[in-house]
Amino acid sequence: MTTDWNAEYRRLLSGRRHGHTDPPPWWREHPGSVPPPLSEAEVREAEADLGIAFPVEYRDHLLRHSAGGKAKHLFKGPRGWGWYGDTDTNYDLLPVPFPHPDSYAGYDDELGDREPPREDAEAWAAWDDECGVLQEMKTAGAVCLEENGCGFSTWLVVTGPHHGELWFDARATCDLLLPMRVQGRSATFSDWLDGHSMDMVQW
Repeated sequence: MTTDWNAEYRRLLSGRRHGHTDPPPWWREHPGSVPPPLSEAEVREAEADLGIAFPVEYRDHLLRHSAGGKAKHLFKGPRGWGWYGDTDTNYDLLPVPFPHPDSYAGYDDELGDREPPREDAEAWAAWDDECGVLQEMKTAGAVCLEENGCGFSTWLVVTGPHHGELWFDARATCDLLLPMRVQGRSATFSDWLDGHSMDMVQW
């Protein structure tokens, strides 16, 4: 059966936003302030709503320090829990395990090799949508922690074997997602809180 790549791409893109572009109540009442921590019940509700388990260090931050701070403000909006101002995280794909780049490298190369001529508008559009599906799946199971400018961003993995790791989205220049490391180990949320994303990227 032939895949309708346009329909699949549109379906995936629908998970990008969860209705959290309006400021949370705390921000409206206390502009510029750091929101208070969440309760254990709120964190459990958020995890159940999002279909994930927060990494230990991020969970501790939510419970002991703040629902936001350096991280995007996590709050419950009209359509459930989400992060204020986050237009990159795909909520529908959060429960899907984050894929290591090695798992799709061959498909990525093969897809590039079979780009049809642009003169064949229908074939090229289908190919472009297939590429879009793959690109969207590359950050499945991860939350966008930070936009680093110039198309770069920092991601926290919340699902799968890489749970708790940080990855740097450098697709704007090298078409790669790169592991972030500190002193020979995978970088964590606490490392990100205390440091700078670019210093942890393994170029």
